[in-house]
Amino acid sequence: MKPSELFEALHALITERVPLHIWGACGVGKSQIVAQVASDLDWQFLDIRAVQLDPVDLRGLPRISADLAEWVPPKFLPTSGKGILFLDELTAAPQMTQAGCYQLVLDRKLGEYHLPDGWVVVAAGNPASERGVHFSMPRPLRNRFVHLNLEPDFDDWCQWAVRARLRPEIIAFLRFKPALLHDANATSDVNAWPTPRSWEMASNVLSGFARRQKSGFLTGATEIEAQLLDGTVGPAATTELVAFLRLFRDLPSIDEILLNPDSAPLPGEPSAQIAIATALGRVLSDHSITKGMQYLDRMPTEMRVLAIRDAAARNRGITHTPEFVRFGVEHAEVLE
Repeated sequence: MKPSELFEALHALITERVPLHIWGACGVGKSQIVAQVASDLDWQFLDIRAVQLDPVDLRGLPRISADLAEWVPPKFLPTSGKGILFLDELTAAPQMTQAGCYQLVLDRKLGEYHLPDGWVVVAAGNPASERGVHFSMPRPLRNRFVHLNLEPDFDDWCQWAVRARLRPEIIAFLRFKPALLHDANATSDVNAWPTPRSWEMASNVLSGFARRQKSGFLTGATEIEAQLLDGTVGPAATTELVAFLRLFRDLPSIDEILLNPDSAPLPGEPSAQIAIATALGRVLSDHSITKGMQYLDRMPTEMRVLAIRDAAARNRGITHTPEFVRFGVEHAEVLE
């Protein structure tokens, strides 16, 4: 199941209070998607790391009341409102801790504590193939969940990356090398490898260096930048990314393109065209689309579509401009 499908599945099931468990490799966005659904519904999102709990932590502590013992539930459990109770890293917790979740998941209570009607339990964990800390989920607990498997999807990631305003260099590079979005075969002894999460971190690395260079603190620090990228996405991906960055940084600036759309240099290499189209899609607005379209009209159709899709996903105001309407009419078959 790709991220957009998981997003829809969560919307369909959590309002019915169906307990869900999401399986997926580390770094593919399990917790982020659940948090996005909670935000979309304007629900609370309570992230509980099961691996940090002892078996009795969920039930709380006993106390004496009117000569009777009663259990005082922990303060972090919700008592009102609507929300998602997210048990993250559930399969990293020992089986006794997992067993403590039996009653909460299916019966929605723990001793005297009752989960409010507006809350639903969602859990996530990594399969044993990830070679991390892993305890097999007890069969009784497995049978209390609907199980969904999340796999990274390049098109879904690109749409998210554009909306999240990741660096255009990273988006353009992965469009040129989509197989590097996620390395499912990374060995357990490596410290860094490509995942959707690590590419977001790589974008932050580039932003940090760009900020330092703009402030005049760094000049020509490409070796340090490469070392940081190596520690983020691994050496193999970094070698290709650094070569792409040299190409990207030699391209005409976006300011030059928007000032002189008819005369600004037009790269001939497909990788360079992807980079230009991605960079334009990041900055085009309803005010600059006229100039941007003048330049894009000099490029192949697929590059124009790429840039306009990105711009529309980021800024819906563009879709009301005459230039977008004209483009949509002319290229309706590829914009669907």
